[in-house]
This record gives sequence, structure tokens and C-alpha cells, in this order.
Amino acid sequence: MSVIEKLDQLAELQAQSDLLRIKKQELIDGILTPEIKTQISEVEAEFEPQEAAIREKSTELEASVKDDVLDLGQSVKGANLQAVWSKGRTKWNDTGLMQYLSVHPEIAYLRTVGNPSVSIRKVGK
Repeated sequence: MSVIEKLDQLAELQAQSDLLRIKKQELIDGILTPEIKTQISEVEAEFEPQEAAIREKSTELEASVKDDVLDLGQSVKGANLQAVWSKGRTKWNDTGLMQYLSVHPEIAYLRTVGNPSVSIRKVGK
């Protein structure tokens, strides 16, 4: 089977999964009476302010932790979470270096190329 055929098959499986999830939700929605749906909406509305406050506080606290760890310059481990500090990545102008390498081949041993990787994304339409 070619890669294109496998990608098409994978897309079909993802579509089937989406369709199955939709059908399942439709059946669940069909079981729920209007009264139960109203009660669910009321419960969701009751908890929304608390959930929003927790989300906001979490976002602020996460930003504060990141700032603190950046200032410390080292990772910090809590009981359940850790903030992992990573040094900034070094970037080089590969085009310029390749031009330099063509004139100075003795530096070729300094260049390494990592393994390629693959990510599967939806095709934009």
C-alpha cells in the first residue's frame, strides 16, 4: 500500500470516528428529556463562574511560575508539577554556513544533521 493510500485510509478512519462520535451524541441527546437538558444547563451555568475564576487564576499563576523559573535559570519541582527550564536554542544561518563550508571544507566535521520526523496534519482547503 502506498503512503498516499495509507494517508487516505487514515483520513477515512478519522472521519468514521468523528461520525461515530456525532451519532453517539445524537443518541444521548435523544434520551435526555427537555427537563433534564434544562437541569444540565442550569448546573453548567451554576459552575461556570467558579470554573472561569479557576481558569483565570491558573493562567496568571502559570505565567508567574514561568517568569520566576526564567529568573532562577533552573527547573523547579513541586509535589505534583514541575517547571522545566530549558536554555534558549541556538540557531545558525545554514545557508551562510554552507557557503562558508564550500570554501572551508575542514569545518565539515562540525556540522551534524538530526533525524527527520513526520507529523500528520489536515490538508487545508
